[in-house]
Parts: sequence; C-alpha cells; structure tokens
Amino acid sequence: MEDHNVAQIAAYLHVTPAQVIKMASRGLLPGRRVGGDWVFNEAEIHHWLEEKIGASGSDELHKVQQVVDRVTGSSADRVLSELCTLETIAVPLNARTRGSVIRSMCELVAKSGLMWDSPAMAEAVQAREQMHPTALDCGVALLHPRRPQTSILADSVIAMAISPNPLPFSDSGQLTDIFFLICSYDDTSHLRILARLSRLIADGEMLDGLRACQSVADAWKCFHEAELALDG
Repeated sequence: MEDHNVAQIAAYLHVTPAQVIKMASRGLLPGRRVGGDWVFNEAEIHHWLEEKIGASGSDELHKVQQVVDRVTGSSADRVLSELCTLETIAVPLNARTRGSVIRSMCELVAKSGLMWDSPAMAEAVQAREQMHPTALDCGVALLHPRRPQTSILADSVIAMAISPNPLPFSDSGQLTDIFFLICSYDDTSHLRILARLSRLIADGEMLDGLRACQSVADAWKCFHEAELALDG
C-alpha cells in the first residue's frame, strides 16, 4: 500500500489536516516525519483502525463503524451470515489448544472450497496471535491474519466455532469458547467485516444464544437473527 501526506490522510479519514497533525504529534495516529513533513502508510492506517475497533466499547462501536464506512467509501455491508455459512461452522469445536483451534478453523474454511491452502492461513493467523492475541474479555476470539491472504482465497469468508468448554487462548490465560475466523479478500473488506462483527458480539444475548446452541443449524440461525436485529 502507498504512503499519503497530511492532506490525503485528512480526506481519507474525513477530518481536517490540523486534526491529523495533532493526532500524529500525540502518537494517536501512526505516521512518520520525512524531511519535516508527516507521511502516513495506508496499511498502517488500516491496522490502526483495526485496533480502534478492538478497543472500542459497545457504545462506541457504531461511531467506529461510521468511520470505517467513510474510509472504505460505502455504507453497504455484506451480510455476515452469508459469509459464515453452515459449512463453515463447527458445533462443537473439538480442539483443546490454541494451535489446534487455529488449524481446525482453517481446515473448516478450506472444506468450503473458498480457501485452498489451510496450512498457509493457519501460519498467518498464528503469527498474528503471537503478535497480539485476539481473545476478548467476553470469551470470544476474532482470529485473522495481519494482512489478507488474497493468493489463497476465492472470496471473503467467515468461520465460527463453539467449544463446549472454554479454553485458555492467550498468554494471559483468557478463557475463550466462541471463535470466529475472518478470512478477508482485501483490507477494505476486513475492516468492514471486523467492525460489523464487533458490533454483533457486543450483544450479550447473541453470545448467550450461541453458547446454548446444540447444532450448526441452531448456531447459524442465532447469528443470522442477531444480524437482522442489528439492522432493524
């Protein structure tokens, strides 16, 4: 991805150049000084937005979604329950370690035919987890590689798995029992999927519903109905 100057990143984020300079000077926006001028890398800005989504509470997520909408140039979301299909859901998930969870979910996506190199995706997701675990306090992990693995994907796809028993999924021992694997075809799709999915999991009722599901069909229906309610 290319670099942008202050004016370009201001237009990109729909803020003023003065706001961009202030945020960068305070370390709130990733950038670097080159010859006295601020320069911003588009990939780093996307990663900053990703981190902003992950750090936002339920009350802030709608505002973050609006920022993502502006950055990605559209407000039309892809329906997540179309990206996460019956064949990319596992209930129950029979895996007991972080590595086996990642491998199992990548194999699940590979069986859908939309990804053709499960080991490569698993390696990319594992590297992302080692850099910064995606396990959340609510017992959900949002697995994904640091960058889209376009060369091994036919399209964006989401896998979901529910473990009957929570397992430690981060170095801090955070217990996790609901796992999503986000395989996005490009950075724009990734931001939009992550923002929308984060809004869904902020709904405690959906998580309780997923934990009560006894079948793949039940889990998909719970997820689908929660998404309909989000749009309603």
